Amino acid sequence: MMTSVDTDLIRVMADPLRLQIVTLLARETLCTTHLVEETGAKQTNLSNHMKILREAGVVETEPCGRFTYYKLRPEVLAGLAEQFAALAASARTAAENKRACP
Repeated sequence: MMTSVDTDLIRVMADPLRLQIVTLLARETLCTTHLVEETGAKQTNLSNHMKILREAGVVETEPCGRFTYYKLRPEVLAGLAEQFAALAASARTAAENKRACP
């Protein structure tokens, strides 16, 4: 059984700032101002990263007056975790499989 992981989502999550953002949003829903304060990133840089996270389906927005709040879509992270769990299960069962060298 061949198990694969969503490589596009891995690329999105691999960026250190985006991973920091996801970690912060795992604790609470935050607006752009909060994220700028917490990460130290410039607002334009943060907005670009939020666009990438939105397009990947990792976060969703919630307008609130003149602010935009961001919250995680836990089902996306759970799906990624399931993919990794399946990969780990495959590795456990394949540990005894050794291809002979020619």
